[in-house]
Amino acid sequence: MDVLRDEHDRTFAFAEIALSQIRALAQPASPRNYEIWYNYATGYNPELNQLINQALEEKGALTEADLEHIFRFCIEPGRIGGRIDAVNDRMLDEVEKVLDTIHTATGSANEYSRSLADTATILSDAQNGNHDGDGLRSIIERLVASTREMETNNRKLEAHLSASQQEIEQLQESLHAVRTEIMTDPLTTLANRKFFDQSLAKAMADAKIRNEPLSLLMCDIDHFKKFNDTFGHLTGDQVLRLVALSVKNNVKGADFAARYGGEEFIVALPNTSLQSALTVAEHVRRAIMTKELVKRSTGEKLGRITISVGAATLHPEDTELTLIERADQCLYAAKRNGRNRVICETDPEVKPFAVQVA
Repeated sequence: MDVLRDEHDRTFAFAEIALSQIRALAQPASPRNYEIWYNYATGYNPELNQLINQALEEKGALTEADLEHIFRFCIEPGRIGGRIDAVNDRMLDEVEKVLDTIHTATGSANEYSRSLADTATILSDAQNGNHDGDGLRSIIERLVASTREMETNNRKLEAHLSASQQEIEQLQESLHAVRTEIMTDPLTTLANRKFFDQSLAKAMADAKIRNEPLSLLMCDIDHFKKFNDTFGHLTGDQVLRLVALSVKNNVKGADFAARYGGEEFIVALPNTSLQSALTVAEHVRRAIMTKELVKRSTGEKLGRITISVGAATLHPEDTELTLIERADQCLYAAKRNGRNRVICETDPEVKPFAVQVA
């Protein structure tokens, strides 16, 4: 009882902290904001606390865009696992119902088989003169009744199995949707880093087995932090979507791209030489720099953005880590040499460096 009381007091203390923060910052007491501040009060989500503390330290307040950003990246992903478990539980329940139906149908079929066997025995006896006409009539009536009952049961079974099949198909679609969500960056709809890493490992293994080239592009938005701080997270999100769309439009066939973190994007190009990869990189870079940004809420023109790109190609001894590191090295060589350019691992500008340039 004391343990329950302690838990009760503790949760109410967290709730009071959450509400006091909402009041102090004059925010709407919406379920989303309450959840953010309740999580903050518990301290169980260090990334959330870090983002909030950083925003408060820099600006003294949290904007609507800040709150939406924190909720999307710190709270929403944790709900996906629970959704998968719920779909799995429903699917297991449906499969259990199907098995029960089949078990019942099997029992009915066995009973009908016994009835047929008994009837066959009785008819055989009748041929030997052991049953009169009334007895035979009764046997046939029972057989007809059993047959009709079996037909009714079969129709019920068919309807039940059809309904279960539809339910299972819907659950499979839900599970596929959730799994897709797990593999996707919610803001840009590109693959996320985890899925990209898994896909890259497989693509590299296939390339080595087939003795085919594979190239990698590492892209980073130039001066993104300054842009984000100047115009806010919502406009920053718009920039990320624009870059993602330009990347997506230039990724074809077996190529695959991902948001690798923050303002960084990565593209794997299977069966693509380094020279061909540079052509893809130039297409992406030019597509982005030709677009003029406009703030949706006001129509204000915000100028243009650019990206820097590093390109590397697969070596026989490469692991995923070494290939990515080499592309990353080329990216920061592009940053050091003026940004808004593509540099590959064979360019003379590439050299070891200590300080990364934002």
